[in-house]
Amino acid sequence: MSRSNSTAALERRIRRIAVRHGLHMLKAQKPDARIAQHGGYMLRDAESFKIAFGDHPYAYCANLDEIEAYLDQLDETPAGR
Repeated sequence: MSRSNSTAALERRIRRIAVRHGLHMLKAQKPDARIAQHGGYMLRDAESFKIAFGDHPYAYCANLDEIEAYLDQLDETPAGR
């Protein structure tokens, strides 16, 4: 795996995209068994601190691919919506 495709590089890239949308990407500090199997990430609104994505059915349930897809969907949404 090259450095540009590493998990850390992907996390940094997604964090930068999230910030452009006014979101912060959170990573579970102490993952339990469910989180370790599937996810480990959530998105939080930077102003209100409300969770925007990755907390259903449990906290930190989203993986990096799901976070990226959510952010891509925000890019496709017209500005007025």
